[in-house]
Amino acid sequence: MIIKVKNNKKWKILFTIPNFDTAGSGKALLNLCSRLDKKFFKSYISCSHSEGSLFKKVISSGTPFYINNNQVQMKPRLEGVFNCYQLSKFFKKLNMDLIHSFHYGPDYSEALAAKIAGIPWVYTKKNMNWGGSSKNGWKIRSILSSHILIQNRDMQNMFFKKSKKTSLVPRGVDTKKFFPKKKQISLIKKYNILESEIVILTVANLSPVKGIDVLLKSFIKLSYKYNFIRLFLVGNKNGDYGKMMENNARKSIFKSNIHFVGKVDEVIDYYSLADIFVLPTIKKGEGCPVSLLEAMSCGISPVGSNVSGIKDILDPFPNLLFSPGDPDSLAEKIENLILEKEDKKNIYRGHVLNKYDINNEVKAHEKIYKKILSLN
Repeated sequence: MIIKVKNNKKWKILFTIPNFDTAGSGKALLNLCSRLDKKFFKSYISCSHSEGSLFKKVISSGTPFYINNNQVQMKPRLEGVFNCYQLSKFFKKLNMDLIHSFHYGPDYSEALAAKIAGIPWVYTKKNMNWGGSSKNGWKIRSILSSHILIQNRDMQNMFFKKSKKTSLVPRGVDTKKFFPKKKQISLIKKYNILESEIVILTVANLSPVKGIDVLLKSFIKLSYKYNFIRLFLVGNKNGDYGKMMENNARKSIFKSNIHFVGKVDEVIDYYSLADIFVLPTIKKGEGCPVSLLEAMSCGISPVGSNVSGIKDILDPFPNLLFSPGDPDSLAEKIENLILEKEDKKNIYRGHVLNKYDINNEVKAHEKIYKKILSLN
């Protein structure tokens, strides 16, 4: 079926996000904006402020943007409805054809404002949070939505089992940017890495859910047996948990082999160093962790905890999954890779090329947008 743009005009898509303070959602949004078929779509961005390390990329992308708070206070209820009405006027004024929310919480004020404005509203479910005090919020925003994009199979089974307006759209990777490269010489010199050493890498903001304490315990256990391994932790380390992990590492006799790199704008140089990539998430799991996909696209051997999101990606490689929160289980999987002789670089990259290339993600979004907009 050929879908024509109404009145030969491009459909205007407004992407909303709280901010560009953190890279994950912001990068996903910008990747999508820049790659949508310009014959059909015109992208716009709305966020609450212009701060954050990634916002300069919003400006350089040339995508028109608006600074506006797209989530309003819903209590007391009467005042909340009035606030939504005011927000709906902002949406109407922009004359958008569809709004796609990258807000990661259960707030439903944006969805209600879009409904009042008569504009289709879709959202991407990025995490495995749902219960507790936020449960009703998630339910309401899901009822108000025109469509819901989910990132792993567990989301469908756990949150949207009876829903007929969900689509499974996992994250995608720019495989032309993330590919096997020679080790970055400047980093080899900076950290004095020997050719005989094996580099273990994780890329994640250092928070309790990421299971960094589990990774540290596993690494220290393995270091007694293998004195040629290094651990690099790339990601925001400035929170209480990150500081605690760094302090714990300093107490180890292997502290010189543990490197807390902190937050970096471009992690690709650190992927070039790595032989093994570990994502030790605990508890509820992930949506679709792009760092794992980027690492595999670079040909790095992966290990991940057996939780939502990660187990989807590593489905063809069950032997690379470990029991979440179990340092011994993780150490066993890492040791297997240390001892492995076969080079599986092309196998891991091939998996990403086949299922998780960024173009697959973009085409899936375009198909959903066209279906919704052709019905309006």
